[in-house]
Amino acid sequence: MTRADWLLLLIVLGCLPLLYARLWQPAGPAIWLEVQAGDGPGEVIALSPGRQVDIAGPLGTSRIEIGDGRARFLSSPCRSKVCIHAGWLEHTGEAVACLPNRISIQLLGRHPRFDAVNF
Repeated sequence: MTRADWLLLLIVLGCLPLLYARLWQPAGPAIWLEVQAGDGPGEVIALSPGRQVDIAGPLGTSRIEIGDGRARFLSSPCRSKVCIHAGWLEHTGEAVACLPNRISIQLLGRHPRFDAVNF
């Protein structure tokens, strides 16, 4: 490597923290929960504390618990229970789905969080 290569490397490494601080913006708090059941339109529910919502799917009823600005699958009739083991969704943009029962939930907020899936 030449001196110019080392200089370029130092400049790039020096700019990375500045770019990170300037371009990275955390997502705002989650305000709503979007519930998608089957092929129908999604339903948006406010994240009010201490609620349980029953959603009907092809296999049966899935129960979603909402509390303290977060949500999770509490019970579901699927075999593997991956949706239940996913735990609490707390940040805007997080989502989990019960694929056998065709139900998905996603947290929404005023400032969405973007990731590689959006590109």
